[in-house]
Amino acid sequence: MISRLGSNLLHLNALSIIRLHQNLMAILLCRRLNRLNLCNLFLESRRRRNGCTGGGSVAVHHRRSASSSAGLVGLPNVGKSTLFNALVGRSLAQASNFPFTTIEPNIALVDMPDPRLSQLALLHKSKSVRGQQIEFYDIAGLVKGASQGAGLGNKFLENIRSVSAIAQVVRCFNDPDIIHVHDSPDPIRDIKIIESELILADLQTCERRLSLKARGLAGAAAEAHACEQRLLKEAKGVLEAGLSARSLLLRGAISETDLPHWERLQLLTQKPLLYVTNVGESDAKSGNEMTRSVEAFVKEKAARNESSAIVCCVSAKIEAELALIEAADDKKEMLTAYGLSESGLDSIISSSARLLGLQTFYTVGPQETRAWKIKVGSTAPQAAGVIHSDFEDGFIKAEVSSYNDVIKHGGDEGARKAGACRQEGKEYVVQDGDVMLFKAGGAKKR
Repeated sequence: MISRLGSNLLHLNALSIIRLHQNLMAILLCRRLNRLNLCNLFLESRRRRNGCTGGGSVAVHHRRSASSSAGLVGLPNVGKSTLFNALVGRSLAQASNFPFTTIEPNIALVDMPDPRLSQLALLHKSKSVRGQQIEFYDIAGLVKGASQGAGLGNKFLENIRSVSAIAQVVRCFNDPDIIHVHDSPDPIRDIKIIESELILADLQTCERRLSLKARGLAGAAAEAHACEQRLLKEAKGVLEAGLSARSLLLRGAISETDLPHWERLQLLTQKPLLYVTNVGESDAKSGNEMTRSVEAFVKEKAARNESSAIVCCVSAKIEAELALIEAADDKKEMLTAYGLSESGLDSIISSSARLLGLQTFYTVGPQETRAWKIKVGSTAPQAAGVIHSDFEDGFIKAEVSSYNDVIKHGGDEGARKAGACRQEGKEYVVQDGDVMLFKAGGAKKR
């Protein structure tokens, strides 16, 4: 009788603990959503009040625009949300020592570091300064079996599909107080788990789309469908061999004609890849054996044309501390104390822009100096179209000076007088750092 009573009490206590844990998690989730909503309302009202012209702030929002976006992915508890919190400069993404803390992806629009912009604005005494921004998604932790629905896998994989590039955060530190889903850190194993899940998800996509029949298609639509089916079969072949879809591009198997159709496939392993190795404070300057193993792994894959990636070493703990410091001099002093010349976040942001194939041109003047992002290889009319579609349609020519010439001669007018400004036509391919003045339809646009 007594033993049965004891057993019942233990059972009740276990149920109580489970219910208490569920209630606490529900409360935490509600608090996070409320904080995000309140912050979004505040930022929206501030942007309206300022006429949406602020150029130095970081805005958090929930607009999905994948043209220049990167998704932070990785196994649970590798430091993704801590890095995301540092990116937005405030603790909005819930970071904790439990898998699946992040369910819906938090989204942040973050200013890209650009010292050239501030120099140009200062030189031209601009009233308004507007920089470039890049979108980051904090996507919940993936686990082994995600492609089969393990954890909340399918939902997370769809969130990855909506971004332009993947930034995989890899744990490269030892800390017994922070749970690892596979008991101990092993960056190469962790990388391979994520890679395998993305490959399996792409295989499912290829098989599903290859089963679609071309009913009622004719002409260009039928040709496009046939091209897509051929590319899907080629992708399926490399995926079945355990390789990423991007390996086809690296091996030159995708022709210039096929490239637009290839990009429309939107496979997960097509996306550009950045590995963010998260280390402890003492390893922030030089990395450690784990980060070096990641660098070697990436080099080996690149040598075999199996994949390509950029590796970026950061300490999420340092970045979290830096995010709490407002004064620029104090931030610099802290970085110097760790032997760092720039923050890890600046490195992540600039690496993401490079990964997305973005470059910058500028328009300058006393009213506004502004940085514009365009794809590498864009022509002058395409650059004009980023400002306004009418300028691309009515493009006549562009006055172009290099950033260095503008600085050297004291402004765009000085560069013009010194003969360092040139006239360029429709065929001109814009270079990073160009300072441009467009003439379109008889009108000028600075």
